[in-house]
Amino acid sequence: MRSSLSITLVALVVAGCSAAVPASTQTRSAPVAQAAFAVSEPRELLPDEQVQQVLNRLAFGARPGDAEKVRAMGVDRWIALQLTPDRIGDEAAEQLTGHYETLNARTTDLIETYRQVQQARRREQMQLRADGDTTASKQDARRDALAADPQLRDLARRAQRIVGDVQSAKLARAVVSERQLDEVMVDFWENHFSVYSGKGQTRLFLASYDRDVIRPYALGKFRDLLGAVAKSPAMLFFLDNWQSAADSTHPTLATARGAQRRFGLARRPAQQQRRARGLNENYARELMELHTLGVDGGYSQRDVIEVARALTGWTMNPREGAFVFRPEMHDAGTKVVLGHTLAAGRGIEDGEDVLDLVARHPSTARFITTKLVRHFVSDSASPALVSRCAGVFTKTDGDIRETMRCIVTSPEFFSRAAYRAKVKTPFEVVASALRAMNAQPDTTPRTAQLVARLGQPIFGRQTPDGWPDRGDAWMNTGSILNRINFGLAVAAGRVPGASLASWPAAASLRAVGREEQVDGVIKAILGGQSSPETRSILLSGENPLLDKLGSADSSSMAMDDSVPTDEMMAPPRARQAGAVVAKNGRPRANAVSVLNRPLRLEGLAQVVGLALGSPEFQRR
Repeated sequence: MRSSLSITLVALVVAGCSAAVPASTQTRSAPVAQAAFAVSEPRELLPDEQVQQVLNRLAFGARPGDAEKVRAMGVDRWIALQLTPDRIGDEAAEQLTGHYETLNARTTDLIETYRQVQQARRREQMQLRADGDTTASKQDARRDALAADPQLRDLARRAQRIVGDVQSAKLARAVVSERQLDEVMVDFWENHFSVYSGKGQTRLFLASYDRDVIRPYALGKFRDLLGAVAKSPAMLFFLDNWQSAADSTHPTLATARGAQRRFGLARRPAQQQRRARGLNENYARELMELHTLGVDGGYSQRDVIEVARALTGWTMNPREGAFVFRPEMHDAGTKVVLGHTLAAGRGIEDGEDVLDLVARHPSTARFITTKLVRHFVSDSASPALVSRCAGVFTKTDGDIRETMRCIVTSPEFFSRAAYRAKVKTPFEVVASALRAMNAQPDTTPRTAQLVARLGQPIFGRQTPDGWPDRGDAWMNTGSILNRINFGLAVAAGRVPGASLASWPAAASLRAVGREEQVDGVIKAILGGQSSPETRSILLSGENPLLDKLGSADSSSMAMDDSVPTDEMMAPPRARQAGAVVAKNGRPRANAVSVLNRPLRLEGLAQVVGLALGSPEFQRR
């Protein structure tokens, strides 16, 4: 059973830290600031709180010095600049991507690498069966012999990095990029249009999905983003639309007279035509329920079928990983979608018209705006704010930038109720902790695996609904304990790229007493505000939750082995017992060992670690 203390701490994180921060525990200048605020500023939040609000909502937390920069520039000017990321130099992030071997590779090259590795593994299995000796020693010897082939070894290593590079780069960009709002929006849309890396060849298309589909349109027009997603191999493969074809009761364009001349395409061989599996409704259903209209958006099952028919023939070349429209798969009959008739005999324009209809539907404006308000303001999205900003979405033809401007400059965004009202996801916890510590980005898979260990593997959501965006989905005693352990691991230097030595405040705080250290850490990491309970924990160095639960609940948060990471895609012998070996031959800490048990730290490292695991830091 959970102790009453653990229940209280869970409730504190979920219910909101700002309510537990009386004015007496804020910075000593708060009363004066409050008086000035009442006279000169119509927003409910104090000026310094406004700085914290934008850095925690429109960025992945503050790096050392960020608060001072925003304060000097002014909150509104900083927001306006972040809404136009092309005006922000981002050389560090651009150079960072060059460290990843597969991130900028052509999809065709990744597919060919994957194909060759799969062929080699099939040959290996066939040889093992032909040998007739299935003892473990014989199998291991055979695998070792194959692994000795330098070319195959290089291909296998490259194939193992395909997913890990995308995961690592996504987190590293969140840590280092100056275009913070753009990174937050990329994360939002990749969750909204979620694809699962563990489904077949989807992993081969992730780099292109991030680079070519989501990033260019993250603050653009929603219709452009929707169209790019609909034609992306990642989404086509994940939701099976690449196999969706007209059923036997409807004509196809290829059977219509003049189709070959009209499209400039020869009919595909009969053998390839037989591979089509008939109508598949998966993407059509999620397009309407999850991507645009919402579950109560006013469509019927008949509409789902008609949309699926309109999108037949929207497929891809599996050897190139590129969208292609196949007339011989397309249902050429008349269709009626949301009351609009699509005439018979048309081709790709059927799907384009469907995307136009759903992108500009009033239900889509409400649904998308509600999700944005929930993500950037509070779990209980204000109906008034949704209505106002949905109006902007409609008026601007789905302009994401202008809809965001409506949301993040609103009184609701800067309200007392919205302050620290969102629980961070595991991705946000890791990114914000690394930013707070001025960490260098990790270009290995290790830190990304910590995100998975905390419960949110990157591109690892198996269902197409994306990770939840409500606090109660992330908070239980086991997850809080893991977050506390993660904070301690960061302070102890056990997370790649992070150490007290790289944290600017450490130099001055090491030489002062405990109380001054606590004040300095609260100011630097918690924005100058903490509850009496958190301050007491930082002073004493004892977190009651750790003492009550120890590591008992940590085992409940084991990594999701269904999510392919570099380590998991390696041959079994290379990852026995989860061991990771460093160059010096010693076992290297992996995601599981880092969080398995709390570290016993002392001094400044202890204060910093406990602050990173505090309820205040777990909220944004």
